[in-house]
Amino acid sequence: MNQDRPFETPEVLPLAATFTPTTLLVASLSVAVLFLALLFFFNKTKSGSRKNALLLVGPPDAGKTAIFSKLAYSQYLPTHTSLQTNQSIFSLFNKKQTMIIDVPGHPRLRDQFQEHLVDSKAIAFVVDSSTVSRNAPVVAEHLHSILHALTSLPPSQKLPSLLILAHKADLLKTSSSASAAPSTTLAINRVKTILERELEKRRSSQAGGVGVEGLGAEGERSEMGGLECGEGGTFKFEEWEGGEVIFLGTSVRPQISSQREKGVINEKSESEDGLEGLEVWLEENI
Repeated sequence: MNQDRPFETPEVLPLAATFTPTTLLVASLSVAVLFLALLFFFNKTKSGSRKNALLLVGPPDAGKTAIFSKLAYSQYLPTHTSLQTNQSIFSLFNKKQTMIIDVPGHPRLRDQFQEHLVDSKAIAFVVDSSTVSRNAPVVAEHLHSILHALTSLPPSQKLPSLLILAHKADLLKTSSSASAAPSTTLAINRVKTILERELEKRRSSQAGGVGVEGLGAEGERSEMGGLECGEGGTFKFEEWEGGEVIFLGTSVRPQISSQREKGVINEKSESEDGLEGLEVWLEENI
């Protein structure tokens, strides 16, 4: 070491001198790119987890919560009229997870379904096929509100699939003949025929400027749309302008859960829980 040279301290540049216009520009662009990348990743993750929910709607006592309990918890639970929305994650046989949302059917609460439309891949309108004939105007009024909400969505938003579940099909009496149609087919035909008849009444009343007061749950005049069909005019689900409507016959049998609890459930009885058609549809479409 040279003892004659004085000790030199390193020169420290002022902080401001390091931030030239060029470095500031590069730093700003880097931050912007990072922000956009994070935003893209967040939106992609969010969109991947949304739009795959199954929304259960329909009149009170139709069996929505029983279906919810069977799908979400694989068991039958005694239920009563729901006063709040139930939500749960459940796994399909293909290990894919989806959300199931059970919306109360009470007239003052049922419109809560609109809060979940953006997340829904499918809407299942549950109808008690054993009582639909005497409750037809009320059931049709409720379904009309669903059809109206779907057809009122902006064109940029893809419509959820619409399922109509002819539920409690096992309660319908069938002929003992070997050639008789199964109860699920009878339930579907019954529900479809009655709902088309009632919705046509509502459509005709509105077309004639009479309104549909007295046909709904609370006897209020309704000017809702959503019943538009093809050139024939008469309401038919096959010709509904809102898209395809899928009918499935379903049931939830309490004895299945009791057998499972006793450990005597077998493959045959497991397949007879009445939701197999719905589960297959979910496997293929959710």
